[in-house]
Amino acid sequence: MVVLNRIYTRTGDDGTTALGSGARRKKYDLRVAAYGTLDEVNAIIGLVRLHTAGDGALDGALGRIQNDLFDVEADLCLSEKGPGGAKLTVTDAQVDWVENEIDTLNAKLAPLKSFILPGGSPASSYLHLARTVCRRAERIMVELRDQQGEEVSAPSLKYVNRLSDYLFVAGRYANDKGARDVLWVPGQNR
Repeated sequence: MVVLNRIYTRTGDDGTTALGSGARRKKYDLRVAAYGTLDEVNAIIGLVRLHTAGDGALDGALGRIQNDLFDVEADLCLSEKGPGGAKLTVTDAQVDWVENEIDTLNAKLAPLKSFILPGGSPASSYLHLARTVCRRAERIMVELRDQQGEEVSAPSLKYVNRLSDYLFVAGRYANDKGARDVLWVPGQNR
């Protein structure tokens, strides 16, 4: 599906990049910013996985999510075809899978009694970093749809929204199932 024989093309030297449709956009275009920000999320999840290799279920889910993120990025890049010739995007079934993963992990956690601060373990800290970048990607996608009137598929937007929730719950799970969560103490330093 993808063949990369040559990494540099010099076509972006003018400050533009090609979408999957062949159209060129400025590198600061919101569509490019949206899929570029999701690429950041994917890279951070790669860092998380350096710390989750011993947890087959969590690491396996994160590997699946990394692949799904490329599907969302392809959708945002306006890729014309995926497997079988259909437009490449995530599906509602993939959104349902993320929701199931959230429920599975959350069932193993004690209810929160305070907001939590990122920290506790390296994996949890990186998961919270991925969560914040994922929320930024979601804001860019909504701005692209609402302020520029461009198409953003509903399943892709739902997937990114659920993914940030998953990353929050996974961050707690990676902190010894919440035992090492760092709790916010309102006004502690007044």
